[in-house]
Amino acid sequence: MSTAAEHRAARERDTDPEIAPGAEPDTGSTAAPATATDTATARVAQPGPRRRALDWRIRFGALSLIWGFSFLLIKVGTDGFAPFQVTLGRLLFGTAVLAAAMAVKRERLPRGARTWGHLAVAAFLLNALPFSLFAYSELTIPSTLAGICNATSPLWGMALSLVALSEDRPTRLRVAGLGLGFLGVLTVLGAWQGFSGLDATGTAMALLASLSYPIGWIYVRRTLADSGHSHLSMTGAQLLLATVQLAFVTPLFTTLPSHLPLVPLLATAALGALGTGLAVLLQYGLVAEVGPTTAQMVTYFIPVIAAAAGVAILGESLAWSTPVGAVIVLAGAALTQIRARR
Repeated sequence: MSTAAEHRAARERDTDPEIAPGAEPDTGSTAAPATATDTATARVAQPGPRRRALDWRIRFGALSLIWGFSFLLIKVGTDGFAPFQVTLGRLLFGTAVLAAAMAVKRERLPRGARTWGHLAVAAFLLNALPFSLFAYSELTIPSTLAGICNATSPLWGMALSLVALSEDRPTRLRVAGLGLGFLGVLTVLGAWQGFSGLDATGTAMALLASLSYPIGWIYVRRTLADSGHSHLSMTGAQLLLATVQLAFVTPLFTTLPSHLPLVPLLATAALGALGTGLAVLLQYGLVAEVGPTTAQMVTYFIPVIAAAAGVAILGESLAWSTPVGAVIVLAGAALTQIRARR
């Protein structure tokens, strides 16, 4: 759920006093995952921010629901299609939404071989790889567990920043949050029971997908933070490249389905159009309006909604350790986002 432009936008919003303050969450984003904001390079020309048709709280709630339900949609999609096919469909529909947005705003794709090369890496780390891993993981683990694993991204981001980002020095509180978060992961997985009843491969895939996001964010921060292109242009190019990557890989590992089951097809279309296309546009708008700190709070609602949807709609079981561990994970993730005052 991440884009190269998103991280650049979040970073600019945090450091540039000319950008109007005041907005809400990003998501899954240790960097708004590089997550999303309206025109990453745009400066405010008027004295105040432009009014939105919908209050940011409504858009924040919509974004939380869309991303929270994404794990249910993945589960439904993989009931009728191979995981790579679900991921390819997701990227196709998501790219189509951004292409339409670019056409409306008359945006062009970025130029320069170097930029496209970095975007190809970002597309793999932030889209192609994690989307595929989550799709494969949900063949053997419930969507509730996949949603909770997704919430570990800020924890991985904190751990990686200790070695990869010299300017992002840890505090005792953030280190404590890291330890608390991984204690929550062990609680979710039932470590005291020897992880019995848990599919190790599926769980590992979901955790690796969550790890892929902060790796991608750090890469973007080092290579594309100052590219000068708009967020929409960069995001559209990134999703296009991820789609091309899956278009090459999918035929090698899957065969064409003999028929197109309606419900999985609709789930895949919704996953792409809403969970990848519309959600990215909502997120960029939120970061631009209310800032990345508020926008990142979406991260803490996603596992709650994913768990509720999995239990209520898919009838997935929920042991007591799952919600308790999830709360601990979210508390730890929240602590890792607290920075020392300067």
